[in-house]
Formats: sequence, structure tokens, C-alpha cells
Amino acid sequence: MNKFLLRALVLASVNIAVFADAQFRTRNRMDKLEDFDEQKFSWGFYLNGNRLDYRIVLHPRYGSEGNQNLVKSRESYSFGAGLIAKWRLNDYLDLRMEPGLQFAQRQLTFNTQSNDQYAAGTLTNPPFTPMTLTEKDRVREIKSTLVDIPVLLELHGQRWYNSRPYIAAGVNYVVNLQSNSDSEDDNMQQVFRSTTHNFAWSAEMGIQFYFNKFKLTPAIRGTFFMNNEKVADNATTPPYWATAMSTIQTRAVMFVLKFE
Repeated sequence: MNKFLLRALVLASVNIAVFADAQFRTRNRMDKLEDFDEQKFSWGFYLNGNRLDYRIVLHPRYGSEGNQNLVKSRESYSFGAGLIAKWRLNDYLDLRMEPGLQFAQRQLTFNTQSNDQYAAGTLTNPPFTPMTLTEKDRVREIKSTLVDIPVLLELHGQRWYNSRPYIAAGVNYVVNLQSNSDSEDDNMQQVFRSTTHNFAWSAEMGIQFYFNKFKLTPAIRGTFFMNNEKVADNATTPPYWATAMSTIQTRAVMFVLKFE
């Protein structure tokens, strides 16, 4: 369903762009919304489809065996929506805030049964009692509801009739409402914990199309978490899960449709 939504957004954008291109080829066409970009402040909303994954840095002892990575992440597709607030700085620069709500579900697989070899303990980790990992123990389905608040500086070119290209970059404050960071349970009870408050950086590019009543912007945005989202398992938990990872960070590629 999420993949279908993403494809529908892409297809809608392509169809509108083709229609827009057709009207741009008309010799005597009139510019649309000529004074729209002269406003000091403007508003809008957006819809987006996401491709999300984790960037994982594995623990050199517990996260790999030889050349084999013991923890793997599977990408997923999801959707989101949000609002747009734009502040015009000058003819070429705008400052944008685009708070939104993103829904995600990712999967981590822990093939870490081989860590039984460290059951006697190491210099940095105490001994533990080995256990047999079942499928329920090895796979974690991680659901996330993210309140994403990006602040972006937009640099745009000159308007060419009813279109204008732009690039943007900035920082995000992201709250994970399903982080389980305060839970006393951990992976021993099938509870995967991550940080609630996070920071990321984003880069975006797109083309703004002007119509009689609104401005449509299809864009591609990449968002990459800067902080480590890992919350360590409890001290008595064997090193099959969180201990196998040194760093885990969300990364996302978004296809965005903006309406202003």
C-alpha cells in the first residue's frame, strides 16, 4: 500500500509537469500568480512518500564475524504530510519551516547467535548465559511515528514563465513518538528502544510550477540523522541486540508534493 502511494505521487507529479510543459510552449501564454513570490510570508501544505532505512555501524566484536555482518536492516516505504510556512528574505532566498508527521516501519534482523562464543566474558563485557534465538528474538519490526520539524534555506533561480527551479538545505528536529526510550523492558522482552529526541540535516531540490490558483512543487529531499539513536539494552541482557551495534541512524529519501 505504501509503495502504491509513492508511485501514485510520482505519477501525479509527472502528469502535472507534462501538462505544465504544454502550457509553457504556448507563445502568447500569460504568467500565473505574478505577485505570489513578492509576499513576505506565505503558507501551504505538502504530501510525501518516503523510503526509509537505517545506517548501522556494527560493533567490531559482537556485530560481525569474519566478513559477515550479523545485523541487517531492511528498507521500507511509508508516507507523511505537513504544513509549509515561508518567509521571503530577498529575490533569491527564502526561509522555510515545514513541520510534518511521518509514519515508518522498518525491520532489523539479528543473526547474532555466534556471540555465544563470548559467554565467558571479555575485558569490556561481563559473562552471560547463552540462549537460543528464535525467529521472534532475531527479528524486530520497528514502528515509528516521527514529528519532523525541518528549517530550510531555499535558493531559487529566476522564474522562467510559470516555473522556477530551486535547491534547499537545513536542519531538522525530529521527535520519535514510539521510541520506547523510557521503557524498562528491552530486547529480552522484544522491546527495541531508541532515542526520542533527534537531530538531522536535509537537502532538497525541485521545480516550482505556477497555476492560476496555486503553486505546485514536486521535489526530492534527503534527510539524514546526525545523532546515534541507539539506546543500550539493560546490563543483564546478552549482547545479541543493541550491543551488536555501535551506531544506528535513520536515513530517508522523500518524494514531496507541495501546494501553496
